[in-house]
Amino acid sequence: MRRSWQFIQTVLGLIFRHPITGTSIIPVLSDGRIVLIRRRDNGRWGLPGGMVDWGEKVTATVRRELAEETGLELVKIRRLVGVYSAPDRDPRLHSICIVVEAEVEGTMQVQDTLEISEVKAFLPTSLPEEELSHDNGNHLQAYFQGLTILD
Repeated sequence: MRRSWQFIQTVLGLIFRHPITGTSIIPVLSDGRIVLIRRRDNGRWGLPGGMVDWGEKVTATVRRELAEETGLELVKIRRLVGVYSAPDRDPRLHSICIVVEAEVEGTMQVQDTLEISEVKAFLPTSLPEEELSHDNGNHLQAYFQGLTILD
């Protein structure tokens, strides 16, 4: 399976020769808790987010992915946390990830049961101690330090 995925990645890279653009969202509830999702593909906690669809603005992607993965609604995007473009940041493919902090509201509920197994809110001091999915730990570290990263 891994060999097949490497082959697919190589073919896609040869055809497109451009990274894919995506988003990661740091969803913050009114009480300050941060919402994370547990991914089905690797079982790790991570930030909600996903690929920007053709013809879609990044803000629309943030709104759509947030709703699809957590059931929450976007109130507003508070700030840009960073743009991450290292070719190895996502083990699946070369992607450029735009990370934003977002004020959110609503009732948490997994919508996309194929990708997400759980959604949960954590106090900033009680985030999971296990390694987060992809480079989401770096995103949160920049967020807590008040940094805006261009990498």
